[in-house]
Amino acid sequence: MSILIGPMKLHLNGHKELTNHGEVKNIVAGKKVYIPLMACTDILVNAGDYVKAGTMLAKRNDHFTVPIFSSVSGKVLGIEELDHSTGRMIEHLVIENDGKFDFEKPFEPMDAETASVEELVNFMMNAGIVGCGGAGFPSYVKYRGAKGIHTLLINAVECEPYITADYRIIDNQVEDLIYGTKAMLKMSGAKEALIAIKKTKKDLIDKVREALKGQDQMKVTEVPDQYPMGWERTLIYEVFKKRYDKLPGEIGVIVNNATTAIAFSEALKYGRPIMEKICTISGDGLKSPSNVRVPVGVSVKDIVEQIGGYAAEEVRVIGGGPMMGRTQTTDEVVITTSSNAITVLKPEPVDTIACLRCGRCNDHCPAGILPVRINNAEEAGDIKMLTKLRADQCIECGMCTYVCPSKIEVTEGVRRGKALLRAAAQK
Repeated sequence: MSILIGPMKLHLNGHKELTNHGEVKNIVAGKKVYIPLMACTDILVNAGDYVKAGTMLAKRNDHFTVPIFSSVSGKVLGIEELDHSTGRMIEHLVIENDGKFDFEKPFEPMDAETASVEELVNFMMNAGIVGCGGAGFPSYVKYRGAKGIHTLLINAVECEPYITADYRIIDNQVEDLIYGTKAMLKMSGAKEALIAIKKTKKDLIDKVREALKGQDQMKVTEVPDQYPMGWERTLIYEVFKKRYDKLPGEIGVIVNNATTAIAFSEALKYGRPIMEKICTISGDGLKSPSNVRVPVGVSVKDIVEQIGGYAAEEVRVIGGGPMMGRTQTTDEVVITTSSNAITVLKPEPVDTIACLRCGRCNDHCPAGILPVRINNAEEAGDIKMLTKLRADQCIECGMCTYVCPSKIEVTEGVRRGKALLRAAAQK
């Protein structure tokens, strides 16, 4: 237990030096881009249509409203069902890229200072702003009808190993971070906004604090360099020493990722939806780990080719970071509006032995559940026990697998247990 430096938190070797200070490389879209149509109910274009970068292609319009925009200009070829970074096969809209990048504003910019709260919330919804830290949750939902909020918490922690995309984009666009945060603060009705940054990022903290001079309602709060400090519940407890049942709003807090605030700023200032992402492409399986600026719909394969290629014939491609990300079956999966990283690692042989009953996975679980017991219940297909053990509370942070001395893929077992619960609920 000597490696435990905080309740259910660990300091991990981040390997962030691989990409922390290098230039952000621009990735050029290839002959075709594939725009994921996740949960979209309304397709607004047809095969043969010409679209511009910024053209609205489709819209999710069920219990959420999320428009999808083109990242390039060119001709719509149709719809194909392809592998997605979530591990599922979903429909993608295929666009033949003409290389011209003709851009059209899908909406007009808005002055956040003069706009009403209702106008800002509707703008965020119609601009398709989603959580850019990996979750992809529609951001406007957090602000629609918000009441009793005392603090807006901007998450700039970026605790996953290898990932430095947030660091790079904040460093490059600190004014956009401030502008987007100020607009979100207005929407929340809160008295103050806190921007949470790991205390080891001294240069970034100094830069953001300098940019915040004169903004009395906004300030930086420093947090420990531990994993999973970026998880909403861990971060909120660290800052406020409070816990909640389902949503942070229960204790008067709204949380948004720092890159989401920047994306919102770009939409407000320039009428630009999320058409490209800054992503960390890192790991020992690459010749040249880099942060890249890449259009949505470009494949991992195309990105890797443009930054120098793989460092080995056999590699493991992970959508996201090595702790919470999912191993991909192909490098043809594409960057989405919520992507922030691809981790490429050389495979290492793992010798798994029987569970030692040491309890380390339980001690380190940030959700306070019992991963090994959930794993056992999943193997037995015991739905009642999975429900009793609250398997649905798992955030899939990967901590249980990381600390397991038996090298058991505990997280994968819990993931399967959650899937069993979802299937049972649908029945």
